[in-house]
Amino acid sequence: MQSTDHLAHKFPVSIKAVLINNGKVLLLKNERDEWELPGGKLEQGEDPEVCCARELEEETGLIISVKQVLNVWPYKIVETEVLIVSYGAVLKDADKSSIVVSHEHKEGKWFPLKALPEENTPQGYINDIKRWQNILLSA
Repeated sequence: MQSTDHLAHKFPVSIKAVLINNGKVLLLKNERDEWELPGGKLEQGEDPEVCCARELEEETGLIISVKQVLNVWPYKIVETEVLIVSYGAVLKDADKSSIVVSHEHKEGKWFPLKALPEENTPQGYINDIKRWQNILLSA
């Protein structure tokens, strides 16, 4: 079996946030018409939690507190493997939930947890949402 260690630097890490507020979760529609969790690429030397908060503010204008790692899983986007690291997060001010979607996405929407768009949302994101919901309910 041939080693693929030389490809490690080409394996991007995407930091995502599961943000639940008032029984709804925030999802963004990407260029592939998938609903995804907000977040983005971890920059070299950047703390993952700092990346999570930065990406959320850049993509939505929201200020969050990052709470805990929920999951780490590989995801194949077209022909690229990406490592997804999802965090549970909360709004710093629960009354400030209006979003301003950046140019990186087509749309942003707060979905009721009982009405997730499961048919065009990667299953890994659905799993992460349910995991954070269960943690919040048990707290």
